[in-house]
Amino acid sequence: MIRKAKIQDIKAIHSLLQIYSSKGELLPRPFSKLYDHLRDFIVYADEKSGEIIGCCALQFCWEDLAEIRSLAVHPDYLRKNIGTLLAETVLTEAKTYDIKRVFSLTYKPAFFEKLGFVQVDKAELPLIKIWSDCMLCVKFPNCDEIAMIKEIV
Repeated sequence: MIRKAKIQDIKAIHSLLQIYSSKGELLPRPFSKLYDHLRDFIVYADEKSGEIIGCCALQFCWEDLAEIRSLAVHPDYLRKNIGTLLAETVLTEAKTYDIKRVFSLTYKPAFFEKLGFVQVDKAELPLIKIWSDCMLCVKFPNCDEIAMIKEIV
């Protein structure tokens, strides 16, 4: 079941993101940022237990641009289309806000290619992204993520 995240979900979202950030596959997010951006998140919760199995955030960057962030699925539930469902849900949400382009910085470009994203040079991303998030990243200025973007029709 996909739904908007609730305040009670933050610890589970943090734990899920930590699984991948500890392996260097996703950038870590501190609790403070997760609480700040709660409204950006959706979760995939098990219908019976309520356990958070996956999460994804859509963060608005500019009047026509948004970013998919913190897309993660618990390793026990991989290859069950949950990541795709989460990404498609936030892409649909982007359309409701008249967002024209959605980007992601990722270590899994093949996943995003299946959703219609294309690889772009990071220099094509707006400077606001660099100054708001990238400057705070432990990997800045040696970013090894791949920039992907999708035009929303």
